[in-house]
Amino acid sequence: MRRRFLIKLNHILEKHFPERRVFLRSDTDTRFIRLRPATQLIAFTGASAIVAWAIIATAVLVMDSIGSGNFREQAKRDQRTYEARLNALEDERDKRAEEALAAQNRFNSALEQISVMQTELLSSETRRRELETGIEVIQSTLRRTMKDRDSARNEAEQLAQAIENSGDTPLPGQSGNTGEDPMVEFLSSQLAATAQERDQVTADAQDALLRADEMATQIRLMQDQNDQIFRQLEEAMAISVEPLDKMFSAAGMNPDNLIATVRSGYSGQGGPMMPLSFSTRGEEPSADARRANGILRGMDKLNLYRIAAQKAPFAMPLKSSFRYTSGFGMRWGRMHSGTDFAAPHGTPIYSTADGVVVHAGWQSGYGRLVKIQHEFGIETRYAHNSKLFVKKGQRVSRGQKISAMGSTGRSTGTHLHYEVRVGGKAVNPMIYIKAARDVF
Repeated sequence: MRRRFLIKLNHILEKHFPERRVFLRSDTDTRFIRLRPATQLIAFTGASAIVAWAIIATAVLVMDSIGSGNFREQAKRDQRTYEARLNALEDERDKRAEEALAAQNRFNSALEQISVMQTELLSSETRRRELETGIEVIQSTLRRTMKDRDSARNEAEQLAQAIENSGDTPLPGQSGNTGEDPMVEFLSSQLAATAQERDQVTADAQDALLRADEMATQIRLMQDQNDQIFRQLEEAMAISVEPLDKMFSAAGMNPDNLIATVRSGYSGQGGPMMPLSFSTRGEEPSADARRANGILRGMDKLNLYRIAAQKAPFAMPLKSSFRYTSGFGMRWGRMHSGTDFAAPHGTPIYSTADGVVVHAGWQSGYGRLVKIQHEFGIETRYAHNSKLFVKKGQRVSRGQKISAMGSTGRSTGTHLHYEVRVGGKAVNPMIYIKAARDVF
C-alpha cells in the first residue's frame, strides 16, 4: 500500500518536475547527477522559502524605515516643542527675577525713606518741645509783666487818693505856691512815668499775645506735618511688614514664634529701636509718642524679619540659567526628597541662607555633598557636586559659593539635588523659594 502510494506520488511529481540529469564532463571521464522529482520539489520549496523570507524581510525593513522616519520627525517636533517651552519658562523666570530685583530695590528705597522720615520726625518733635518751652517762658514773662502793671496801677491810685485827701493843706516842704510845689511836681512825674510804664506793659502784653498766637499756629502746622509724617510711616510699615508675614506663613513658619526666636538671639538694646519718651514727670505718653513707638515697634519687627530672612533658605541655590528636571515627591516608586536643577557641568552653587557647614565630603548616593545647618532647626543639602569650596565647621553667608555642579554619586546626569529638612524631616524646597518669590 505504501509502495503504491509512493509510486503514484512520484508519477504526479514527474508531471511538474520530470527527472533531470546534470552531466559533469572532464578530459578523461563523463559523469552525471540524477535529480529525482522529490529532490527537485525539496530544492524548489527551499528556494521559494528563501525568496519569501527575503520579500518579507525587505518589506519589514521598508516599513520600519518609514515608521522610524515618522518617529524621528515626531521626536524632533516634540523636542522643538519642549525646547520652546523651556525657553518660555527661562524667559518667565528671568522676568520674575527682574521683578524680584525691582521689588527688592523698592523695598530698600522704602527703608531709606522710613529712615529719613524717622529723622524728620525726631527733629520736628525737638522743635515742638523747643516751641512749647518758649511759649511757657513768654507766658511766665507776660504774667510777671501784668502783675507789675497791676502793682503800678495800684500805686498810682493810692497817690491820686492821697492828693485828693490832702486838698489845700500844704504838704511837708510846700512853700504855699502850688505851681512851684516840688511834691506836686514829683507826684505828677511819677504818675506820668507810671502811665507810660502801664502803656508799655500793655503793649508788651499785646505783643506777647500776638507771638503766642503765632507760635500756636506754628505748633498746629507742625502737628499737621507730624500727623502726615506719621501716616506715611504707618502706611510704609504696613506695606513692608504684611508681605513678610505672608512669606513666613506660606513657608510654614509662625511669625510670632519666629520673631521671638530671633529676638532671643539678638537681645541688644539702644539705637533707633528704643521707645520714645518725651516726658520726665511720670506722665502718660502723648498720642504722638504712642504712634512713634508703634512705628518703632514696626521697624524693629521689620529688622527682625530681615535677620530671619537671611537665616532661612528663601534664596535660590543657582544664579545662572537652569531647568527643573525633577520635583519633590514620589518618583519611580520611592520618595524623592528634594528638587533637581540641571545646568552645565561646573555651574556655581550658592548657599540659600546663613549657616554652618556640618558636612562637606562624599556620602553614598549623594556623591560629593554639602550639608548646612541653619537657624530654626532647618538644614539644606546640596548633592552630586563636582567640587567643594567649603569645609566642615565653616560659617557661610547667604549667597556664598559653596560648590560646583557635577554628576557624582547615584546620578544620571549633571544636576544639583537640593534638599531642605526641618527637624530632620524633608520638606518641599519650592515652598520656601515660591514664598520668597511672591514677596521679592
